[in-house]
Order: sequence, then structure tokens, then C-alpha cells
Amino acid sequence: MRIAWRTVGAVVARVWADTAGGVDLLAGLARIGIDEISYRKGHKYLLVVVDHDTGRLVWAGKGADQAGLGRFFELLGPARCAQITHISSDSAPWMSEVIAADCPQAIRAADPYHVVTWATEALDEQRRIVWNTARGAAGGRSRHKTPSAPTKAIKDARWALWKNPEHLTEHQREQLAWIAKTNPALRRAWALKEGLRTVFAIARRSPAEAVEALHRWISWARRCRLPAFVKVAQRVVRNRDAIIASIEHGLSNALVELMNTKIRLIVRVAFGFHSAQAIIALAMLSLGGHRPTLPNR
Repeated sequence: MRIAWRTVGAVVARVWADTAGGVDLLAGLARIGIDEISYRKGHKYLLVVVDHDTGRLVWAGKGADQAGLGRFFELLGPARCAQITHISSDSAPWMSEVIAADCPQAIRAADPYHVVTWATEALDEQRRIVWNTARGAAGGRSRHKTPSAPTKAIKDARWALWKNPEHLTEHQREQLAWIAKTNPALRRAWALKEGLRTVFAIARRSPAEAVEALHRWISWARRCRLPAFVKVAQRVVRNRDAIIASIEHGLSNALVELMNTKIRLIVRVAFGFHSAQAIIALAMLSLGGHRPTLPNR
């Protein structure tokens, strides 16, 4: 077409502005999910808001911080904020503070995936402790020395520790069996990670049982003598109400993560964008349910 890519971005933004001018994007919102997505290198983020009931993208804004989220609630207005009943999000403190200030009546549900990620990170911290201990005992701190067999086995077991048991290969099951025999603390850390994951699996069939399992997990993690998991237990306790809300109401950020994947695909197909406004415009045109009316269509 012999036009610059910046011109293309400006055209997309203008078409979306014309389309958005004729619709009420925030009408009827009750249950929403909020997340952030990186759209470019250099810590460039967008905030994304999805309607759980319609599955559509209702808002996206530049900047993943309190000011950015505050702009959404300001646009929503006090009356519509009061109509929000449920909000799913990760447990970032800055996000929780804004939600509590603007939608205090809404039930906030913590995303199960992010909660389990806390345990996965603690498990990997414990694995590194065991690996460094084995490396030091074998005198293998020099990068030029060949690592000992136990050190290499612990390093190679990373994927076996991370994967869900139902997806393990036979070799990875053997790796976990070796860890159980030689590193009880690491085996205990793996069991704690799986225990927290199982809480949310139980929630699909019995929320009441899942809440009881969560309380038992907290008690176990508090006395596990693994500092990384003691910290996770404290974090779970701080976010207990939001985690229980996720269990009881069956809310997660899976729909929002799916939307993020689609936005990443839009960016990839376009080989990147020069401005956040162009990304937001094309994402809203594609995923917001308000496509423009084309002539002769």
C-alpha cells in the first residue's frame, strides 16, 4: 500500500475510536478478570480486563500499576463499580489495594495458577539448596570441574519435580524415586507443591472438601521445616479469603490468560507495534465483540 507502519497503526486506532464511539463497552459488567501482559521488551505492559460472563475483552490500558488500574475504575464510575460482584486476579498487593478501594463489595478471587506457582518457586528454591550443598560436598565449585553424579542427577531432575505426576515419563518417575531415597527434604518440598495443586483439583468436585484440604495444607507447610514453604504458607494465609473465594465460586484467570495469548498472537503476526494504542485498538476490534461494519458486507 506504500504507507508506513506507523500510519497503519494510526488507521487501526482511528477505526477503533469510531467503533467504540457507538457502543457502551462497560455495560452490564458483574464478574470480571484482571491481568497484565508484556507487549514489548523494556518492561512495557498492558492491563487487560475480561468479562467472565460474555468472554469478551472489555478494556485494555497501558501500564501495569495502580494508576493504570485506577483509570479503568474511574472510567467505570462509582455506580457501575458498585455493580461488580466478583473480580479474579493475581495476588499482587498493588492490584488488591486498588480493587479494595474502588470495589470493596466485590468478592475477590485469587487465580489458582498463580497460587500454585508460589509453591513451584519454593520447590525450585529448595532444589537449588540441595544442589549447591551436593556441589560443595563434591568440591565442584569450579566451573571447569566435571559435576559429580548426585549433583548432575539433582540438576537433571528439575523437570520431573515441576511436572504434574500424571504427565511424568518412566524415567522421570525413577528420578523422583531416587530423590525420595536420597533427599527427604526435597521430596517433602515436592509433596507440598503437589498438595497445594491437589487442593484446587478437589475444588472441582467438592468446594467444602477443598477448603478443608487448604487448611490442612497450611498447617503442614507451617511445620515442614523448609523456610521457602513456611513463607508460602504465610502468603497463602494473607490471601486466604481470596483463595477460598476462588474455590467456592469456581473463578480463575484462565479466561484472561487465554485472552493474553490471543493478544500475544496479534503482536506476533504484526511483527510488533510502534505504540500501545495500536495494540489496544486491534485487540479490542478483534476480541471485544464490536467489529466495525464494513461497506457492502
